[in-house]
Amino acid sequence: MPEADEVDDDEEMPLSLRLSIADTLTLGNATCGFMAVYFTTTGILIPHLTGNDESAGMARHSAATAVILMLCAAVFDLFDGLVARKLRSSPMGAELDNLSDLISFGLAPAYFVLVYGMVADDAHQRMAALGAIVVLLAVVLRLARFSCVTIKDGMFQGMPSPFGALTVVSIVLLELPFVATLLAILGTAWLMVSRVEYPKPRGRLAGAMLAWIVLSMGLLAAWAFDAPSGQLLLQTGCALQLVMGAVIPLFATARRVNNFRDNRREARATQLP
Repeated sequence: MPEADEVDDDEEMPLSLRLSIADTLTLGNATCGFMAVYFTTTGILIPHLTGNDESAGMARHSAATAVILMLCAAVFDLFDGLVARKLRSSPMGAELDNLSDLISFGLAPAYFVLVYGMVADDAHQRMAALGAIVVLLAVVLRLARFSCVTIKDGMFQGMPSPFGALTVVSIVLLELPFVATLLAILGTAWLMVSRVEYPKPRGRLAGAMLAWIVLSMGLLAAWAFDAPSGQLLLQTGCALQLVMGAVIPLFATARRVNNFRDNRREARATQLP
């Protein structure tokens, strides 16, 4: 009988490690992040290192593909949480999510910044490498803090890593002067580790975020295939991404201030005879 119990325990252990539907979506997130690094390397970095100046179109296609893959990773990250809440997730779910986010929203955008510092005409490679390290460490710190700090429901503390990654690549695609680009990247990294509150994408906000991602993919495709006004459309979308990154926490702060004032008024009202 003891041997039968041991066999039953051995058979039950793998059940807790089976991947759920949400975990499969999370692995899709990690795959998209890795492929973004692949396209950034093969389509942008290697042609630059080999002196292939005739591959400007290829570099544009590869950059657009890499960013679209990061957007796909954000879609997977959005839906794996929704599926996990509706269905069940395995005990590995939280760990898989953090590891996948580190690849797609930490490594991939940091590597994108690093390659930008190597191929851009006015960029400084060492300073760009420093900016890439700061982005990567900001995501690492943010994910670690998210795992061990409990905050109020419905809010993120600091800019979410998918939103931060898309903001970083938007800054690069805007093709601003190098100093302005580096400062904006460092500012985004600071927002990710700050205590500024961002609302979680649920309900209508999740739908709006998904619509924005689809629109961004369309803008990137138009730019990649050199559509009329494709460059202008892409820069407009990138600028809107930056504006949203700055404006969203202002709304959250204003709401918190209003709630604080309302609470003070209620407290005073209860104290009156």
